[in-house]
Amino acid sequence: MSHSPTAISDGGYLPRELACYLQEAAIDIALSGMRTVEQQYDARYSARQYRYQLPAGKLQWLALTLYLPISTSSADIETARTTAVKAALAWHKSSLSQNEHAAETHDVLIFDIQLTDVTVKNDKTNTDSQDSKQSNHLQHAFGARYFLEDLVVDMSEDSQQLQVFGWHDWHSILVAVQTPCELWRFLLYHLEQLQYSAISHVPSFESEDALVAQFLQNAALFAPAIAVDNALIEYGIQDKPNSALVAMTLAYKNQSATAQMYQKHMRQAATLWSQLSTQMIAAYNEKQTPSEGQESSERSRSHWQQQLLDESLFSRHELIRTLYRHPKQSEALRQDGYVVHQHSYESLGRHYVLIFYGQDAQAHNSKVAIQPNLAKIAQDVATRLPTNDLHHVVVLGIDFIPDGDETFIDIDVWIQPVDTMTQRERQLTKQIQQLKKQNLQKPRQEPDKHKSDKQMEPSPENLVSNKLPQVRLNISIPPRKK
Repeated sequence: MSHSPTAISDGGYLPRELACYLQEAAIDIALSGMRTVEQQYDARYSARQYRYQLPAGKLQWLALTLYLPISTSSADIETARTTAVKAALAWHKSSLSQNEHAAETHDVLIFDIQLTDVTVKNDKTNTDSQDSKQSNHLQHAFGARYFLEDLVVDMSEDSQQLQVFGWHDWHSILVAVQTPCELWRFLLYHLEQLQYSAISHVPSFESEDALVAQFLQNAALFAPAIAVDNALIEYGIQDKPNSALVAMTLAYKNQSATAQMYQKHMRQAATLWSQLSTQMIAAYNEKQTPSEGQESSERSRSHWQQQLLDESLFSRHELIRTLYRHPKQSEALRQDGYVVHQHSYESLGRHYVLIFYGQDAQAHNSKVAIQPNLAKIAQDVATRLPTNDLHHVVVLGIDFIPDGDETFIDIDVWIQPVDTMTQRERQLTKQIQQLKKQNLQKPRQEPDKHKSDKQMEPSPENLVSNKLPQVRLNISIPPRKK
């Protein structure tokens, strides 16, 4: 174990993304046995549990921080560290026996050791406020070997495991995986590797950095997207596999040089999508006024944000790639405006409608004509899509604004939750829509099952009079700061 204190950047955008999944305020936890550590080493500790409800299941992590005097010897640090981990494992075991845990749950311990030159008395002096600048995060790690040789624990598959990470490793993981769904799958992968090590008695990985790199370079990363892609073909929403998904999967399987390029593109897209989503929701928050329904409005905003952020690395790549195709479209198409249908490759039930506003103010798809009708468009799309798994339709109204040598994007957003329909109900709804269209003087052409990249003629009825949120972002990476 390295005993050199080091600094590290925060976990990128992921900690902020996870915040909208937080179920309640953090809970202070008392760990049995830590009182002895405090008295013996003139130390103090804090332990807080955070509970998140992610789309795939519950993420519960215990943030344990141990403050030790900077003069503590390496041997004492190691002894205190082992005692603290054992205390956390005992608490976790007791918690499992007292509370019902869902099968889809990841329990995590993030252990931070800080060395400080502030003397800690038995009254638990607040080290954070007295001289936090002199506190240092100790570099320490827990690889598979640690739980095979230094601290043997039960790794049987039928028990709920507490996965243990050092503070530095945890933040490195957050930076690497970037999205909540990739974090969830990495924790599953990490647990499988620990269990394999316990069975084979051979460490399956030496460090967390090596394991997360292995995870992100594995073609299995695209398995969820492939499952969604196959379902879209089965439903008739698209007629062939996504070419980018096929190319990336093959590159990863063959470990070709282009795999690194694809990984870089996905990382850039994930960052940009996170920025876009955060700014869209922030703009929405700024437009709200205090009211009796403020708490309900807060829940609604959190729900909207979850829908935008619940996208994998590949799914974000496809959404951003759709935006970047716009400057390459013909002048006539950019003047008239057009509609692109895109799908979440993380959740089959989330569908995107990207409406690129026509630059011609008189165009049928101009911002003036479309912006007030995003909610109605979302409802129309929801009833026409031939999938029973549909749960949300996300409509984005996109306006490209040239400004000298740079180009900016304004994005209006509407997220429509969709009640589950039976196939029969959906067919009847489509038949009623067709009858209504026949009574119109100028009926519009029905789109062909909304194939990807097909244009849709949105309904012009003005059902939404309020201004919808916007985001201003430089199209180049990284975006221009306000």
